[in-house]
Amino acid sequence: MTTRRRTWIWATAALVVVGLGAFVLIWFQPQKLFYDDEVSEALPSVAAPSADEQGGTDGGPAGGLGTPSAPSAPPGPVDLATGTFVSREHETVGTVRVVQLPDGQVVVRLEGFETSNGPALFVYLSQNPAQGTEAAFDDAAVDLGALKGNVGDQNYVVPQGVDATGYTSVVIWCDRFDAAFGAADLVPVAA
Repeated sequence: MTTRRRTWIWATAALVVVGLGAFVLIWFQPQKLFYDDEVSEALPSVAAPSADEQGGTDGGPAGGLGTPSAPSAPPGPVDLATGTFVSREHETVGTVRVVQLPDGQVVVRLEGFETSNGPALFVYLSQNPAQGTEAAFDDAAVDLGALKGNVGDQNYVVPQGVDATGYTSVVIWCDRFDAAFGAADLVPVAA
């Protein structure tokens, strides 16, 4: 075998190895196993209405002599449903709350949350129970967005017109590999 041919074979093999390595790093993202993306979000709040928004301070019609109206405290957030994460493909811990804010907006809140880091992770509202069939988690699901971090408290806004209490679970879904990292059944909170 000539030296030139051997050089060509080694160069081709090196390019294949580099290409394969780049593919693995980009597609599987194994480097994410070695670090956490930590998030620490507070539950969103709504500012208290001003005196003008509460109807002024005269307590009566224009020009009337009324008493100042007492400012009313805005109602606080209301839990609509809660749940505890169970591990599926990766160890996952924490709780989930479906919370309606005073302005009517609904958020899904992960608290004390921790799972493995991975590629293409999303938070879904799903019709599938937490211990249900893996392939059914993304059927008739609502995508609440990319997972902000694999560790910590975080909030996800439920789109207007979506009744979050009409869903069975919240799932951490790996879109790259069609796998549930963890899921939590939603249990309605009694009023």
